[in-house]
Amino acid sequence: MTVGYSGNISDLTSRSAADSHDLIQVRGARENNLTGVSLDIPKRRLTVFTGVSGSGKSSLVFDTIASESRRLINETYAAFIQGFMPSLNRPDVDALHNLSAAIIVDQERMGANARSTVGTATDTYTMLRIVFSRIGTPHIGPAFAFSFNTPQGMCPHCEGLGKVTDIDVDELVDRDLSLNEGTIKAPGYGVDTWPWQIIVASGLFDPDVKLRDYTPAQWEDFLYKSPIKVKLGANNFTYEGLAAKIRRQYLGKDRESMKGQARAFADRAVKLAHCTDCDGTRLNEAARSSRIDGLNIAECSAMQINDLAEFLRKIDAPSVGPVVENLRATLDSLVEIGLGYLSLDRESATLSGGEAQRVKMVRHLNSSLTDVTYVFDEPTAGLHPHDIQRMNGLLLQLRDKGNTVLVVEHKPEMIRIADHVVDLGPGAGAAGGRLCYAGDLDGLRSSGTLTGRYLDHRVRLRETVRRPAGQLQIRGATLHNLRGVDVDIPLGVLTVVTGVAGSGKSSLIHGYVAGREGVVVADQSPIRGSRRSNPATYTGLLDPIRAAFAKANGVKPALFSANSEGACPACKGIGLIYTDLAMMAGVATVCEECEGKRFTPEVLEYTLRGKNINQVLEMPVAEAAEFFTTGPAQAILDRLSAVGLGYLGLGQPLTTLSGGERQRLKLAVHMAKNGTTYVLDEPTTGLHLADVDHLLGLLDRLVDDGNTVIVIEHHQAVMAHADWIIDLGPGAGHDGGQVVFAGTPAELVGSGTSLTALHLRDYVGRP
Repeated sequence: MTVGYSGNISDLTSRSAADSHDLIQVRGARENNLTGVSLDIPKRRLTVFTGVSGSGKSSLVFDTIASESRRLINETYAAFIQGFMPSLNRPDVDALHNLSAAIIVDQERMGANARSTVGTATDTYTMLRIVFSRIGTPHIGPAFAFSFNTPQGMCPHCEGLGKVTDIDVDELVDRDLSLNEGTIKAPGYGVDTWPWQIIVASGLFDPDVKLRDYTPAQWEDFLYKSPIKVKLGANNFTYEGLAAKIRRQYLGKDRESMKGQARAFADRAVKLAHCTDCDGTRLNEAARSSRIDGLNIAECSAMQINDLAEFLRKIDAPSVGPVVENLRATLDSLVEIGLGYLSLDRESATLSGGEAQRVKMVRHLNSSLTDVTYVFDEPTAGLHPHDIQRMNGLLLQLRDKGNTVLVVEHKPEMIRIADHVVDLGPGAGAAGGRLCYAGDLDGLRSSGTLTGRYLDHRVRLRETVRRPAGQLQIRGATLHNLRGVDVDIPLGVLTVVTGVAGSGKSSLIHGYVAGREGVVVADQSPIRGSRRSNPATYTGLLDPIRAAFAKANGVKPALFSANSEGACPACKGIGLIYTDLAMMAGVATVCEECEGKRFTPEVLEYTLRGKNINQVLEMPVAEAAEFFTTGPAQAILDRLSAVGLGYLGLGQPLTTLSGGERQRLKLAVHMAKNGTTYVLDEPTTGLHLADVDHLLGLLDRLVDDGNTVIVIEHHQAVMAHADWIIDLGPGAGHDGGQVVFAGTPAELVGSGTSLTALHLRDYVGRP
């Protein structure tokens, strides 16, 4: 085992100990599962951190180095300013020396703000507004006249959102029923209610006629008629079109204030619809009227970024020369990073984690800052091998500007460009948190560590592929950039859908396979639930655990739920006390009553084979599997281990899980079903090279149990192991959306000409 900096970087190894300021020195790091890790990391170099999932990489890089850098920067502000900043605790480490300002470029989604777009997030739309304000004709005013976030530029109808809130008519009524049969689904409009009687008393409709048989005039009157007086018995009432009335009742109210059936109906029926006034462009008529070479700013924003960059190359106006030059440089960076298929008007919230990370990265490529520490979390996530090469170039570009680049990564393509490699492990959770190797790439290969052994590991093509049991047909697929795709997905085998980022993979599978009967989708999206949710509650594991505790102690199972009778009354079973500090960031502190254990002292006195409920929930899955060796608990724990989550704590909040961990947790929940079609979206995300082999074994197990497995994936190991490959492309955006290959991996390697074929051929060592 090699500890400390032992690389062969020529301009560092010759320096004396007096030049230690060229090293980030970490001494005694114990954050999370780290076991007093000490090491030196070279500054102004590219360092890649490797190790199995849960080995402590993020604890070292994000929770120790980057966290302390940010905390120290915050402390330079006045106390008054600090009061408005989030409170950051000092990481559990003996000493950290020679830190520089850290900028974290992670895969967190870019928020749900509907006003944030790729253009606003990268400042490209701001530059484009300046260009239009100076040379657009007719001239309509300064740059903010083109902003959909200001009154001067926004569409007055949708207020710059491009969408308006409306009622979904099919959630409002059942067109196959008549009024007498209860066609209206809205609460309070059942047969014989007063609102229902007023509709019937209007005399405009036969209550026995089904809505689908209404004439166009009757349909218009039923939904949108202006108020008229109606006689009902001895009283006068007002009849108004149902959609218009429901709109007034529901759209003017705060959704959070609604309760019961009203809230459920609003969640179903109140939808965002395309704004017809601005055609979804968000801008008012004046902003849309100004043009450059025949295009307005909305049309430019809707173009693919690579096309917009070409359009701007034709602009030769001295008054906007520097702005256009900066704008083109940023757009070219987006193209270079593999995002040329996006458009500036794409909402930030719709980007994947990998796309969001790359958009954030572009902000820094043209920055004047140097000697900064950039911290990346799996920047290859969602990238085809072709795109990984471009990502590598950009990371090296950041390094060559004089910055320190720290990357948490598993892909060998990125490990190979590292100046320095830090390998943590040897296992996950309590079995990890130790420094296994630190040094150069050649040293890693000969180190004997798990990462070193697997660095050049290759999965072979299948000698024989499984025969399909049928076909799942897709015909005329046109969602997003798909160009009338016809494709048959074989059933009962392992199919990998691949192609460069933006080629149409997700549009094809999520648009035309997900949602069909018998299809289970395990993706990386957040799991609905509160901070109370954990793997034990989500998988149903807590039920047999509670039952076992109740039987052993002769008490009710409800006592062993932190959401029920056994919960600590002070923190209500959360284990933390959350304090709202109004304008300042909220603070979470460990509950003093239960010391974070979530249960009352009385409940913690009950034990099962010497362990109380809190001690059981603190167990990782692997330890719990040795504790519960029979029954439903064992079955659930076996599935969690099978998907590679043996290191996960049973009571760990779901809000702390990564996207890959969430996906594997969802898969574990559904694994008990046979005869199912599983859709997995990039399941290798966050997996160590050695863990990919375990994943392939799991996929084989699912197929051999009679299931169909469809995997959207870029990892060549998964492609090589597949029975069938569907490759989309040939490029991204409008250059993609076609099936360029469908067949076995051997056929793709033998005769394929796509980018996927080239990289898979190189991976399996075929000429």
